[in-house]
Amino acid sequence: MPETQSVTLMDREPSAPVKFVYDFTEGHKDLKDLLGGKGANLAEMTRLGLPVPPGFTITTEACRAYLETGDEPAALRDEVSAHLDALERRMGKRLGRGADPLLVSVRSGAKFSMPGMMDTVLNIGLSDESVEALAVQAGDERFAWDSYRRLIQMFGETVLGIDGELFEERLEAAKHAVGAVSDVDLPADGLRGLVAEYKDLVLANTGRPFPQEPREQLDLAIRAVFDSWNGERARLYRRQERIPQDLGTAVNVCSMVFGNLGPDSGTGVAFTRDPASGRQGVYGDYLQNAQGEDVVAGIRNTVPLAELERLDKNSYDQLLAIMEKLENHYRDLCDIEFTIERGTLWMLQTRVGKRTAAAAFRIATQLVDQGLIDEAEALQRVNGAQLAQLMFPHFGAVDGDRSGASEVGRGIAASPGASVGAVVFDSTTAVEWAKAGRKVILVRRETNPDDLAGMLAAEGILTSRGGKTSHAAVVARGMGKTCVCGAEELTVDVKARTLTAADGTVLNEGDVVSVDGTTGIVYRGEVPVVPSPVVEYFEGRLDPEAEDADDLVRAVHRLMSAADRARRMRVRANADTAEDAARARRFGAEGIGLCRTEHMFLGDRRELVERLILAETEPEQTAALDALLPLQRADFTELLEAMDGLPVTIRLLDPPLHEFLPDLTELSVRVAVAESQNNGDASQTRLLAAVQRLHEQNPMLGLRGVRLGLVVPGLFGMQVRAIAQAAADRRAAGGDPRGEIMIPLVGTVQELEIVREDAERVIAEVERERGVELGLTLGTMIELPRAALTAGQIAESADFFSFGTNDLTQTVWGFSRDDVEASFFAAYLEKGIFGVSPFETIDADGVGSLVRAAVTAGRATRPDLKLGVCGEHGGDPESVHFFHDAGLDYVSCSPFRIPVARLEAGRAAA
Repeated sequence: MPETQSVTLMDREPSAPVKFVYDFTEGHKDLKDLLGGKGANLAEMTRLGLPVPPGFTITTEACRAYLETGDEPAALRDEVSAHLDALERRMGKRLGRGADPLLVSVRSGAKFSMPGMMDTVLNIGLSDESVEALAVQAGDERFAWDSYRRLIQMFGETVLGIDGELFEERLEAAKHAVGAVSDVDLPADGLRGLVAEYKDLVLANTGRPFPQEPREQLDLAIRAVFDSWNGERARLYRRQERIPQDLGTAVNVCSMVFGNLGPDSGTGVAFTRDPASGRQGVYGDYLQNAQGEDVVAGIRNTVPLAELERLDKNSYDQLLAIMEKLENHYRDLCDIEFTIERGTLWMLQTRVGKRTAAAAFRIATQLVDQGLIDEAEALQRVNGAQLAQLMFPHFGAVDGDRSGASEVGRGIAASPGASVGAVVFDSTTAVEWAKAGRKVILVRRETNPDDLAGMLAAEGILTSRGGKTSHAAVVARGMGKTCVCGAEELTVDVKARTLTAADGTVLNEGDVVSVDGTTGIVYRGEVPVVPSPVVEYFEGRLDPEAEDADDLVRAVHRLMSAADRARRMRVRANADTAEDAARARRFGAEGIGLCRTEHMFLGDRRELVERLILAETEPEQTAALDALLPLQRADFTELLEAMDGLPVTIRLLDPPLHEFLPDLTELSVRVAVAESQNNGDASQTRLLAAVQRLHEQNPMLGLRGVRLGLVVPGLFGMQVRAIAQAAADRRAAGGDPRGEIMIPLVGTVQELEIVREDAERVIAEVERERGVELGLTLGTMIELPRAALTAGQIAESADFFSFGTNDLTQTVWGFSRDDVEASFFAAYLEKGIFGVSPFETIDADGVGSLVRAAVTAGRATRPDLKLGVCGEHGGDPESVHFFHDAGLDYVSCSPFRIPVARLEAGRAAA
């Protein structure tokens, strides 16, 4: 997440005058809050003595004042006039006046690079009068009229809001009239006629002529930059990137240099190393006889930057020296824009360059080797989101239409990666086909906990409903599975077992699809998938120290090792099976922070739990418990063995009760039909009465967690006994089991005291029977606001707290994670009420304040209280930093997210 600190008018001393305009000679790179990224870096290059055209920057404070009041600050016009006068004196020219008119560019420049802000306006100062003077001064009439037509087009689009296509249509017509292939082939007469047409366009679309007064052009452009801060594209980008809406943008006014003066002039972009791979070399593009945005606009083909050496060796050598100087000064990859005016090199912009995830890891380690940064700084140059990108498989680069595969639909890219498999429409089929060796894609309208086995078996998940925080998305990300959600244009018919695209294409069960979780695209047919070497490294299949090791794997290994040395927090896994636990351990897990025992009761075992819950007599309850005990003991024995020597936190049963009961509607229909046919079944009628008695309108807030353990006799006792017996079995086998028993959904210390007393009794019985001390600890899950607010009391009976931030978020906000995607979340994100879903990144102000309060109160009661978090936030990069600051001992997350949590825990501590 971007830094949010900003300089505000309120930060100044009351007596300090507000300064709204800074010359390039007055600033430096650390003033981005005030001068924006472009302005601060232009000032820094000026300070370094690099060839920067003179100019000045209007601050973000001026923009904020304008946005607050709807008008420019009273002092701004005078400050701009003073700096413009100084610029004119320095250049020996006047803006748009005289035989050698001064021209300037105006560019937006917020603290963070923001697509969607106002584009650059070049050549401000040109008019019907000054264009003639410029032609004489430059000795090139075509150049002058080309510059004038560019001004009107840019000004018309970005300042006056005229549709850019209208200008492009006239440009194409002018080229066609003279047989010109590109704009550089247009002669001076053609450009002069184009200027006249452009001016007519301005008059027709705005009701007033194109402004001829240079200062009016400048003032209108400055105001347009301010207004662009609240443009629709800019606001959307800020919401997506979670950039604060109140930062404002700076405005940069720079004296013009011209790359469109002929073959000895041009413009280009350069990178100090490859932003795609991170490898060192000469990277960039150059375009002769061009100006401004021509390189990135794609109006003509550029040449590789290395070609500049042949075209203008002096400028090329000077540019390489400047690139090296900037990279050493910024100690990072730099992105550079430059112009050459008749053999003279000018630097127009530099910034720390954006890069791919792979490049970020390579560059960070390269800079350490070069001595430019240390290991701690290298950790700050990468992040968990980039690491996650590197871990997902991806579709390989193929020619044409993805090797014959065709797009059939698009949805929300919910979990990155690439997967290919046969379409299946239910969990049972997914498991069966996967066991038979077939790769499958589980396709559902939406998933629920009953689909877990199928999701585990599938290569990827595709749903026609839901969003990034739906059940399918959250579970898939946790498991490292590719997932596309909310593909509304695809019709899923589970009964017919078909998937129908918007164009009528029908896919039947067994047909192969390819799902791209990075783009949200679904293909019919097979697209080649490339596995991630980073995952192979984490799995232990690649040796980073091997002579032929991939340099990316080596870079990841070095930075992960640095993170592990730096971090204070431990990282555990949310794992329910021995297989998950073993994988988590390979990924670096230091224990299990959450074993959800309810996941152990799917399939055939569900009937046993149903029998227990619905039992009407003690013998029926005892029979069900006796059947469950050996199954649970085996589960826990495998888990403790897989995590031998490391802590394993086992949460006692915590399902919403309805998950273990027959569906009320289906059961009611079945009984009613049987009775109507005089074929009633007394057991079914008795079952219906029990289900009706236990039915809940809102099961997420009903009979679950500790309440279920208190109401259903023997349930928790059976689980505790199974854990104790499993620990004893492991001790007997020479193992080192370290079990921790977690009691869920506690809201008051009295609940915990009752369950703890019973659990201690059971543990003591097993210890006596086996003649061994097991060292089992008992704690609770803090997932209700009341538990957080009374944490000091609860800590009296708890050896540890584990924050269940998923349910804590639901209960603090008062909405269901499973429902909000389809109702109001999209509107909240669109309106900026949420910068990000509170289920993805912890709500630091609300949920986070309860976590901090519980940490403080709990440790005040019990200083040695162990504190962790086991909600999905435990693997979210930003949330990991919050938990580090809050003083937690560990985070726990899904196995696939463990490397991300390890890296972020190291970054938080470095």
